[in-house]
Amino acid sequence: MSTQIFCDIADLNQIKKFSKKKIVKGFTTNPSLMRKAGAKNYKSYSKQILQVCKSKPISFEVFADNFKSMLEQGIKINTWGKNVYVKVPVVNSKSQFTGRVIKDLNKRNIKLNITAVYTAKQTARILRVINKKTKVIISIFAGRAGDTGKDPLPELINSIKMVKSYKNVKILWASVREPYNYIQAKQIGCHIITIPPSIIEKIQNFGKSFDKLTRETVKGFLIDSKKSKFRI
Repeated sequence: MSTQIFCDIADLNQIKKFSKKKIVKGFTTNPSLMRKAGAKNYKSYSKQILQVCKSKPISFEVFADNFKSMLEQGIKINTWGKNVYVKVPVVNSKSQFTGRVIKDLNKRNIKLNITAVYTAKQTARILRVINKKTKVIISIFAGRAGDTGKDPLPELINSIKMVKSYKNVKILWASVREPYNYIQAKQIGCHIITIPPSIIEKIQNFGKSFDKLTRETVKGFLIDSKKSKFRI
């Protein structure tokens, strides 16, 4: 099984650029990326993105914090396009499991991306409230887990095992920190990995030998020392 690459971005120009790349199979966004991209109106900006990204799957996140409003936002976001996945956090800011929202949207055959997941236990809770028909992505924040000194691989591996009987569910490796994460994701059979543009560019350059990397590194040091006119 090949691991699909999604691009984690909300900038319109970047989406235009990366939607043309065969290596990119879909897109993920979140409210933080939307703000960074300069979005002032969430709905109209999302519609602009969908004018560019017309067929590849793309996730737009709800930003309400209570279950009623989350559900209302999810239903609205779903109407924006056939390729849209509604992104729902696994808990709200009060650490309340959003199972009721996930279950209701799932019953309505709305494609979901459950986000901010860190553990296989959370994956198990999600699986208990969904059907085996409607598409669901479970996004596990491996990079952020690693930032705290914890190994995210056991949680990813256990989650991948759990969803084997769910043909409609895919595990996504989120919060990528380096290109090698793509290799790791492939090794454990992770279905999707969502990657920022700068790291996708590096993945496209995979295959350089260590000898070539050594030469390039040394040349870089040499060029910078000459530009600085260093003397000893």
